Amino acid sequence: MRAFAVGAIVTDIEGTTSSIAFVKDVLFPYARSRLRDFVAQNEVSAVLDEVRGLQQDASLTTSQIVDLLDQWMDEDRKIAPLKTLQGMIWADGYKSGELTGHIYPDAVTALRSWRAAGIPLYVYSSGSVEAQRLIFGHTAFGDLTPLFDGYFDTRIGGKLQAPSYQQIAAAIGMRPGDLLFLSDHEGEIAAAKQSGWQTQLVDRDGRHAEAVSTFDDISVEPAA
Repeated sequence: MRAFAVGAIVTDIEGTTSSIAFVKDVLFPYARSRLRDFVAQNEVSAVLDEVRGLQQDASLTTSQIVDLLDQWMDEDRKIAPLKTLQGMIWADGYKSGELTGHIYPDAVTALRSWRAAGIPLYVYSSGSVEAQRLIFGHTAFGDLTPLFDGYFDTRIGGKLQAPSYQQIAAAIGMRPGDLLFLSDHEGEIAAAKQSGWQTQLVDRDGRHAEAVSTFDDISVEPAA
């Protein structure tokens, strides 16, 4: 059991509160198979222009941009306009009932318990804020979004970069040392720790001695 006294908790999603397989084998293929038709049938000019700006090429056609987005998906790139489009496509899937957000039962129990104890909860994920709200808003346990005080994505900074965690601490309005970050990624844990955060590695497969494999092994109380 790992014990912490915290002012707030920030959690990752993929591999932490949600199965990697759900994201990799369900969400990503769902978005990929619908990407070209979605772009053709919906008003997404602002997102397309964002890609043109990132590529510094205003002449890119819609078809070329979709090809580029496909390439970014192949490379698992954490690029904002791609994440935005994926989130828009997933929103349709959740609305239609084709998608149900996967959340580990132990994560649900812990998050509810921590919130009931008065501890503010936040999410920091490479997926867009909209995608984060969707996965927590459409689960087998119901709508979990009321548990959270806020959401952060890579628009605040990369998850492997220490300054990102400094920015989040400032946005939350707490000292880094009063914040706990939960993630399955060692690099993210290292970046948060470098910024003075408390951290806990979550390894659902139990491969790391310093990790917990379930939220049941995390004990949290409000900081004095």
